[in-house]
Amino acid sequence: MSPLPKYQEIYRRFRLAIDQGQLGPGDRVPSVRSLALELNVARGTVEAAYQLLVSEGFFEARGQAGTVIAGALPQVPVKPQPAVPSTAPGPRPLQMGLPALDAFPRKLWARLVTQQVRRTDADSLAMGDVRGALALRVAIANYLALYRGVECTPQQVFVCAGYAGCLTLLCDALQMTGQRCWFEDPGYLHARRLLVHQGVELVPVPVDGEGLEVERGMQRDRQARLAIVTPAHQSPLGVALSPARRQALLEWAREQGSWVVEDDYDSEFRYRGQPLAALKSQDVGDRVIYAGSFSKMLFPGLRLGYWVVPVSLVEAFGCSAERLQQRSAQLLQLTAADFLEQGHFTRHLKKMRQLYAQRRGLLVEALEVHCSGFLRVDEQAGGVNLLARLLVSVPDHVVAEAADRAGLAVHALSGWMLEPGREQGVVMGFTNVVTARDAADLAMVLHRVIAQCLSVASITTA
Repeated sequence: MSPLPKYQEIYRRFRLAIDQGQLGPGDRVPSVRSLALELNVARGTVEAAYQLLVSEGFFEARGQAGTVIAGALPQVPVKPQPAVPSTAPGPRPLQMGLPALDAFPRKLWARLVTQQVRRTDADSLAMGDVRGALALRVAIANYLALYRGVECTPQQVFVCAGYAGCLTLLCDALQMTGQRCWFEDPGYLHARRLLVHQGVELVPVPVDGEGLEVERGMQRDRQARLAIVTPAHQSPLGVALSPARRQALLEWAREQGSWVVEDDYDSEFRYRGQPLAALKSQDVGDRVIYAGSFSKMLFPGLRLGYWVVPVSLVEAFGCSAERLQQRSAQLLQLTAADFLEQGHFTRHLKKMRQLYAQRRGLLVEALEVHCSGFLRVDEQAGGVNLLARLLVSVPDHVVAEAADRAGLAVHALSGWMLEPGREQGVVMGFTNVVTARDAADLAMVLHRVIAQCLSVASITTA
């Protein structure tokens, strides 16, 4: 028996016939009544399939003349190719952590780069400040004060080569080797790997609908040196840290003399209501180290991240910056400074909020249509990723591995966990899903992958 709902099965049969050339423009299809009788299904089931095909441009309804294959069929995108090595250029479908690459204002950016090149003098060809270009640090401080409620001076801002560079600087400045750190479970996979590589001992702290369970963290290790959190949109669950837990976390840090790292990676992308205030804006005890990144806001190749550190840590971070010498390219820093100071950054974010809300809706709708019974998308108010819970008895890592072979870059939720077994699902990006046709095609590939995994699982357990 097919795991698809009947109307989806009918839809898939017609799509396959069109894709393979068995049905062409102008060909008449059976009436709803006759096909329902032939298949022994309700008329409403056939009508649902026909309406979906009409809405996507494959069928054309001609009233009493019946329904025919549309004269101008939608252009069907190339199906995702088999997985390529991670070193291959270019993003893959549903890849996480990417902004909308097609929507970046490349001409504007190129103009700003050209203007910077024309201003080049002997001083600008030197290595530059290890803390980052002063113009960029000033622009960051101004932006954060206006839009994130974070008051700081440029001296508190340290520019790094992406978030990985930020974490490397943090571990060196706080001498975190052998120290214990609260880490959200599930939590950001790449940060976890880098921290472990730096010799940090991670304390997994569960996350629920209100974010990090602060009480559980204190039960497991009240004296931990550090806590790393994503309070605006928890990575990868997408939940927000509740006001009560924000206060509890800040009180814990103040009482213990510990530090809280706020990774504010995509806080601006909230689709219901206003973006949440930064945790740093509530930090009266000055125990929060604030992290931001332009890689997810603009484009990943920029590799620009930054810290805003408490005044008491400026000297330690400055010494580590001198020791590590991990500067970002001056040209890109100064271009980014112009992008912020001239107002392009805030206009770009406003445009992206609207675009991402639309693209997120396209993928959610496609998953609900084509993967119902297999997946349930979690409700999330913002962020640039989707979490879909598995509704079938197949391990999520099996689904993710099969999807990878099919060309989709989804992640198994269980792979983001330090303590296995609590969560099952797949995490995916939506920012580069451009059209409804793209979304439907990708959802159908994912459906096929899960159905095949389910079929294999049923055979092996029989």
